Amino acid sequence: MKAHLTRRCMFSASHRLHSEEMSEAENRATYGKCNNPYGHGHNYMVEVTVSGPVDDQTGMVCNLVDLDGFLHNHILERYDHQNLNLLPEFAKDVPTTENLCIAIYDIVKRGFHQAHLEKVRIEETMMNSFEYSGENGC
Repeated sequence: MKAHLTRRCMFSASHRLHSEEMSEAENRATYGKCNNPYGHGHNYMVEVTVSGPVDDQTGMVCNLVDLDGFLHNHILERYDHQNLNLLPEFAKDVPTTENLCIAIYDIVKRGFHQAHLEKVRIEETMMNSFEYSGENGC
């Protein structure tokens, strides 16, 4: 029997949407107020969905304590109260929430093996959310 588990966590971070490959005018036209030279911040709500068979002994898809520990150590510790533009994963990529979603997916995919990673979803604001399910999920 396969089941899905979605776990939420939150962190606050800042970023500036700006591409070195575009002119200042193109950046302003593309990113609007998000191109502010001083950046801006968000309270990101991250949802990580994993799946797998329900263990007969525990009744769980995976150990929730282990998933929480992984998210704390590898996601919250990495991104909370950071300027995303200064992180290595955004040295060449604009730190859009789409790219942040992909980066978090990759971290979980590489490091958490107790269940199958289905997707990562991030709410940037009440009006914007982004989801990534891997290369084959697109």
